[in-house]
Amino acid sequence: MSKFAVAGATGRLGRHVVDVLTERGHHVVPMSRATGVDIVTGEGLADALSGAEGIIDVASWHGSEQEAATEFFRASARNLHEAGRQAGVTRITAASIIGADKATAGFLAAKKVHEELLLAGPLPVRLLRAAQFHEFVGQLLDWQQGDVVHLPALPTQLVACRTVAEELADLAVAQQDPGPPIPEIAGPRKEIMADAARLLAARRGIEVVGVDGSGMPDAELAAAGAFLPSPHAKLTGPTFAEWLDARKG
Repeated sequence: MSKFAVAGATGRLGRHVVDVLTERGHHVVPMSRATGVDIVTGEGLADALSGAEGIIDVASWHGSEQEAATEFFRASARNLHEAGRQAGVTRITAASIIGADKATAGFLAAKKVHEELLLAGPLPVRLLRAAQFHEFVGQLLDWQQGDVVHLPALPTQLVACRTVAEELADLAVAQQDPGPPIPEIAGPRKEIMADAARLLAARRGIEVVGVDGSGMPDAELAAAGAFLPSPHAKLTGPTFAEWLDARKG
């Protein structure tokens, strides 16, 4: 049994990470502002990391604006490294996004900076790049009001949060570093985001109209498949349709 401090523990992915680690018998310290820990200001961080063997960083900025997200990741990486070093933490394991290394604008570009800052810090870092989550589709629908929603007809390879959390936990406790390239995890098949969203939208009585994504950051890169998993990625289910069928409503 190990003690892990989870940054972003109350978030979409963080909740699953806490569940997986707890189910496997590890001692988990949830870190979020709701638990009195702020990884941007450093408030409560030293106490939360006391006695922790590892940090799992799944904290994320709540918006898509590049500059604000970059500042969040810059502060969080600095504080987790410094407080972790002082607490004797042996490793940081962090979630990132497939294609972040190719991004030039928007939130993904902020994640690119985040990766660089984490890897440049004093503590050893393991990264796991994941595809967009199944859960993200509902968020896309929620962001637009009305009975018709316009979403990009861009390729993706959606994966379940729970699946990513399990892989992240495996990576955190593995005896050996994965080595290059950075490991990736994605769903079992390529899908078009707008088409996947239609499956959920139908349950809500909403119409989804696919658009070309022009105006979105790095839309041309996305259309060309830059944010799809690499050949070395682990591909695993459930598919979005299977995940949706397993949910109530």
